[in-house]
Amino acid sequence: MTNAVETLWNPPPDVRDRTGTGLYLRWLEERRGLTFEGYHELWQWSVDHLEDFWQSIWDYFEVRSETPYERVLTSHDMPGARWFPGATLNYAEHVLRGARQAGADGGPVILARSQTRPPSEFTAMELEDQVARARVGLARVGVGKGDRVAAYLPNVPETQVAFLAAASLGAIWASCAPEFGTHSVVDRLRQIEPKVLFAVDGYRFGEKAIDRTADVNGIRSELPSLETVVAVPYLYPGEQRLEYALAWSDFMSEAGRLAFDPVPFDHPLYVLYSSGTTGLPKPIVHGHGGILLEHLKLGAFHHGLGPGERLFYFSTTGWMIWNLLASALAVGSGVVLYDGDPSRPDLSTLWRLAAETRTTSFGGSAGFYMACRKSGIVPKELVDTSALRTVLSTGAPLPPEGFRWIYEAVSDDVFLASTSGGTDVCTAFVGGSPLLPVRAGEIACCCLGCKVEAFDASGKPVIGAQGELVVTEPMPSMPVGFWNDPDGSRYRATYFEDFPGVWRHGDWIKFSPSGAAEISGRSDATLNRGGVRLGTSEFYSVVENMPEVTDSLVVHLEDPEGGSGELILFVVLAPGATWDDTLRTKVARELRGALSPRHVPDTMHAVAAVPRTLSGKKLEVPVKRILTGLPADTAANRGAMANPESLEAFEKLVAERRAEVRA
Repeated sequence: MTNAVETLWNPPPDVRDRTGTGLYLRWLEERRGLTFEGYHELWQWSVDHLEDFWQSIWDYFEVRSETPYERVLTSHDMPGARWFPGATLNYAEHVLRGARQAGADGGPVILARSQTRPPSEFTAMELEDQVARARVGLARVGVGKGDRVAAYLPNVPETQVAFLAAASLGAIWASCAPEFGTHSVVDRLRQIEPKVLFAVDGYRFGEKAIDRTADVNGIRSELPSLETVVAVPYLYPGEQRLEYALAWSDFMSEAGRLAFDPVPFDHPLYVLYSSGTTGLPKPIVHGHGGILLEHLKLGAFHHGLGPGERLFYFSTTGWMIWNLLASALAVGSGVVLYDGDPSRPDLSTLWRLAAETRTTSFGGSAGFYMACRKSGIVPKELVDTSALRTVLSTGAPLPPEGFRWIYEAVSDDVFLASTSGGTDVCTAFVGGSPLLPVRAGEIACCCLGCKVEAFDASGKPVIGAQGELVVTEPMPSMPVGFWNDPDGSRYRATYFEDFPGVWRHGDWIKFSPSGAAEISGRSDATLNRGGVRLGTSEFYSVVENMPEVTDSLVVHLEDPEGGSGELILFVVLAPGATWDDTLRTKVARELRGALSPRHVPDTMHAVAAVPRTLSGKKLEVPVKRILTGLPADTAANRGAMANPESLEAFEKLVAERRAEVRA
């Protein structure tokens, strides 16, 4: 990319006076005697002087520790670096301290909306009371430091309360969304052997009521470590469908003193899981201190959060975005929770929610924004979007037309931050900064404290060319480790095998000379045509911009004899579109004209749906494995998918191809 890329937004002249980053720059000058011309100079300092930078984050946000830390960082080795040894603190204490700041005016700090039950709101005092009661309830059923507490709950206030209570005790949290089936939940939770499970009886998604009592029964029977199930009433209020469970009202019946048990900086806070679509989900352990520091930095300096702000990010409890939402309180921002179908009754639902709650930072997936664009939704004509100051996009690369749609249809005066990160670090590696312009299709910068580079196959950094996304300096929110991986071998093999001492994330990234980035898709889903690597996102931005196509997926089957292999495109047609030679020719022409002749598929097929994970990501690798002959049940974990029935089309194609070969 070059500076010729269309600029859609520029920082206002007073940006340093009214943004978190600007206030931090002033603090650095006054307290540290450091001055920086702009964001890039600040970022360079943050990665060249890691210890100074993260110590400044600790001091700036006034992190409270029961005992002093001995040093900021033990070494720069990866893996092996340890942050702030000697410090003992508690994540939940800082979240609730921030909630008091968010609710200083007596207003709500959590606003919850749902398709299952009426709206609810909590002030900071009410939240503290709920967390204190839940802490007493957990202690009463025997939960203490190091015990695992699991949840099968939607994105509702009770989930936040139970999580913060568990964290206050030094217990370790893990959650699965209720849309996960029994097998998927057991695959995750059995690895950590939870003592307590919070669960709902069901939920409503759009017009459909989904009963989960049988699933909870199945989960309970498969987890011998469980001692207590706490039933959170949801689909059937007033009924006790889980007769063996402790009712939420009884669990919360006893008031208590709000307290926080100090734990070491790297004491486990929660376990997040990889998608588990191609094997048993990896249990990724994150620590109290690393998550706290990283989320303070990300929220205040990259997501536009702070006192007077309010964050909405559409997420289920099975996606790391839920964890980011929980941390927004720590920087003094209110949070908006939503549980339901974002497309019912139509795609304006979340925009109406944002207007009603006066959301200032709105977060969604790139797929959601592109679906709004394709459906002709113009939020600023439907609702008052004047409260919005920041729009966040993640989950997949947001193409240039998605950027333009935000500024044309939502507001011409918002700061748009397209971000990319991962569950592995529970944060973003690259994103936006209110100090930098927003340019169509660009991720503006590396995040502060993140030494992100693009490596070629030989492990050399490259600029202006696609390479492996790597992190060459440690980050506080890198995992403490994997659960039940005592020698760290699984952890090392996952991130450090290809480039020893360097974190390889598994995405293709390209940096421009200006520092802006472009993510091209997963590197394990690479399309290699005659030695030229092609990113999958390039295909999707072209194909899915066509009115006849609503979704697509592309894979490349390599030729074992060294030929160009076979490039296969799958499309999901829009209502009324016909898959015929005319449309196939149009798709090929669009790809050739917008990209190159190398991007024209060898074969194209229409399918009913693109396989996706429960968090909405396309399953390129499992589809490729199916097409190379692996049985679908081996190639993909159906229980970790949003639409497992979608695999049937690919199994059918394989069978048809085999029949043709035999004929």
